[in-house]
Amino acid sequence: MPQPESLEGGASRPEASQAAGPEGGPDPREQEIARLTDRLLRVVAEFDNYKKRVARDRAEVVRTANEELLLELLPVLDNLERALAAARKTDSTEALAEGVDMVIRLFQAMLERAGVKPIGSVGQPFDPNVHQAVAAVESPEGADQTVVEEVQRGYWLHTKVLRPAMVKVSRAAARAGSGPEDRNP
Repeated sequence: MPQPESLEGGASRPEASQAAGPEGGPDPREQEIARLTDRLLRVVAEFDNYKKRVARDRAEVVRTANEELLLELLPVLDNLERALAAARKTDSTEALAEGVDMVIRLFQAMLERAGVKPIGSVGQPFDPNVHQAVAAVESPEGADQTVVEEVQRGYWLHTKVLRPAMVKVSRAAARAGSGPEDRNP
């Protein structure tokens, strides 16, 4: 059996002593390292392929989801076109109003099927989580922080605020004689 090479001070090199097995064959530890390295490279490649496949699948889901939404919107466009054609054939605005009303009902039904519902605002206490105040209006009744007018409707998407309602909020009216404009200089 060959002797391991010695370093200065009589220490032997670990690489030289581990390179060959007990009978001069390949070292089992080196074989295990090679096997594990190969396995690691394969797992990394599989994971990379998995990430690419998931990204492709996600893009396909988004594309398909948009397709379904667009198919739901097409009848709304069809009815708008019909309403416009009916309005052009007659001088009456009644036909146009009826057609637009039909389109609104169709669109609201489509939104409801998708889980979109309007936020009830007027008469409700102001909630900054669902309302966006655009103006404050003095209220002689003294009701403070109550929604008195909806400027733009807000919507829920299931339990999440899709768009907050733009509202005018009441504030208690200042008592007569207490404001700076009521004082005499």
